[in-house]
Amino acid sequence: MTRNADSMTRLELQASLALAAILALRMLGLFLILPVFALEAPRLPGGDNATLVGLALGAYGLVQALLQLPLGLASDRIGRKPVIVAGLLMFATGSLVAAIAQDVVGVLIGRAIQGAGAISAAVTALVADSTRESQRTKAMALVGISIGLGFAVSLVAAPWMHARIGLDGLFEFTGVLAIAAVAVTLWAVPPAAPVPKPRRTTRLTDLLFDPALWRLNLGVFVLHAVQIAFFIVMPGWLVERAGVPLSGHGPLYLIAVAVSIALMVGPLGWGERRGQMRLVFASAVGLLLAVLLILMAEPHGLVPLLGLMALYLTAFNVLEASLPSLVSRIAPADARGAALGIYNTVQSIGLFSGGALGGWVLSRYGAQAVLGVCAALVMVWLAAALSQWRWPVSRQAAVLSPAAVPAPQDAPGRG
Repeated sequence: MTRNADSMTRLELQASLALAAILALRMLGLFLILPVFALEAPRLPGGDNATLVGLALGAYGLVQALLQLPLGLASDRIGRKPVIVAGLLMFATGSLVAAIAQDVVGVLIGRAIQGAGAISAAVTALVADSTRESQRTKAMALVGISIGLGFAVSLVAAPWMHARIGLDGLFEFTGVLAIAAVAVTLWAVPPAAPVPKPRRTTRLTDLLFDPALWRLNLGVFVLHAVQIAFFIVMPGWLVERAGVPLSGHGPLYLIAVAVSIALMVGPLGWGERRGQMRLVFASAVGLLLAVLLILMAEPHGLVPLLGLMALYLTAFNVLEASLPSLVSRIAPADARGAALGIYNTVQSIGLFSGGALGGWVLSRYGAQAVLGVCAALVMVWLAAALSQWRWPVSRQAAVLSPAAVPAPQDAPGRG
């Protein structure tokens, strides 16, 4: 009985995997453009303007930031699945617009329409609806890992696919992925069992100013802003500093991704088992900062750049898998959906800010300055992460070490 209580039911596992797959398919479609667009854009009218290129990359995030919370609230009223399906169809429409675009402005418009399909809050809310409290951490971790894997696969596949189908073909493929995600939503996600909802006592301002939650929201903003800015710089550096043409970037990303996945599994498992996720989390932020500072020295050569990229992806994947789970566990039970809506909104703002700011800084001050801005953002995040004392402890860690159970002073309102 104990084993069953600590395990997901078949329907919980099916729902978690299906919903993780939906976000993975959509994020794969989003991320496929990152490794190639900065190098391909100069061939399009307006592509010589780095600021405009950055805006085209980040427009998705801006529109999504505006719509994430409203669509999350709409899913409370009309149901999760209708909002998810409508959002995926909007994403597919934007992909088509970007595919037929004749200049960078057209791509920017297509990316903005893609962003209107803001389904992350609805998906994560459906994950919460479909799982018991004891299994929600596992489910949220699956969602976080799916996003990280979507990003990883995109790095490997994008250069290879771009060489064969071009930029417009990549956008068309992202539309196909969105339609595939619609099919998963309709036929693979089981209906969520109705659950009694606690009476709402937590105000939106309580969530916005909760010290533990705003630190996590700051983290997801920085993580995704740095991600977009990083890939405004890195593809060009692989060409200029490592002598690898764009068509050869796929194998390099495959090596970096494989190494990062091998390196991330151990720390995540150990941190969850031993109640040391705070240490693992802060170490990953510190690793991210170290990589950016080393890159600011503008290293040359394939091996240094490949090694640094593998370490960057290790930190990214650990943090991407951890953040949504932490938000779902720290947020009050009566406001978990709203907390995840705020989280996803801030994530989207980070995507936009990284593209817009990264492109603007690159056009005026160069790649080293872009990395410097990223490093400064991560320094702020690291300070916030180190000062966060309210931290969830896994059930397994509590059994292994009862002293690890949060003390009474770890009450809402403390950082």
